[in-house]
This record gives sequence, structure tokens and C-alpha cells, in this order.
Amino acid sequence: MKRPAEQGSIQVAWTVGGPRLLSDEEVRRAVAAALQHGRRPGIPVSVVFVADRELRRLHARYLGDPRPTDVMAFDLGREGGGAAGELFVSVERARKVARQLELPPDRELCLYVVHGCLHLCGLDDHRAADRERMRTAERVVLSRLGYAVA
Repeated sequence: MKRPAEQGSIQVAWTVGGPRLLSDEEVRRAVAAALQHGRRPGIPVSVVFVADRELRRLHARYLGDPRPTDVMAFDLGREGGGAAGELFVSVERARKVARQLELPPDRELCLYVVHGCLHLCGLDDHRAADRERMRTAERVVLSRLGYAVA
């Protein structure tokens, strides 16, 4: 995995074609808001938007789970005194889930970015109490970004 270029930078890469659900600036705002909420503002993060197949491959390789997922967050360790991270986000999954839930696809994709960043901030979602804490944090950040939350 490639490390972000500089302290506090937010790099955005799209490896999938088609119309983008979010602008690079919207992605950067979502990352910054989630990191701020998670009390890790300014850490360098790289966000890579990928197809489902690529994310399934990464999920199987790094977590031993070949099932589809929406986002994977990698803590790349210390860089310049702060943790650096890399997110891989499935655009296809966001479109599919948004259709199923009758939500705007840009909101669903933004949720995945926020969720991944919150993981980089130390939040987890394996146990029920941790999951509720994560969902609350997601709602707070999405609301700050102007998205409707239930």
C-alpha cells in the first residue's frame, strides 16, 4: 500500500469509471470531518475508490474473508508523528445499497468514507456497544456534512 504524500494531506484516487457520486472536495471534507470527530485531525489519509471485485480481493487477502464489503481501512503506522491511513471504498456497493435502502447514493458513499475514517480513529463495530458508538459518530459527522440522518 502507498502512503499519503505529506502530513495532513488527503489524497483521493478513483479506479472506477462512470459518473462520480462525490467530488474530490466532498471526499476531503468528509475525511476531515470524520477525523476531527475522532480526535485525529490532520492525519494523512489516502482514499481509493474501487470496484466490488477489487475490494473483495483485498478483504480476502488481508482479513481472510472473501465476502463483499463496503470499506476497508488500513492504519499504515506512524508518519511524521501521526498515524497515516488508507481507505479502499466500493462505489458499486454504495450504489447497490442506496438503491435497496432508497437513499441517495452519494450519501451512502460518504457514509463509507466516514466509517473508514472513524476506524482509523480507533472506533470499532464488532461488539454491540462499539457498533452503537460507531453509528452515533457516523450520524453526527454526516449531519455536520449536511446529509439527512435518521
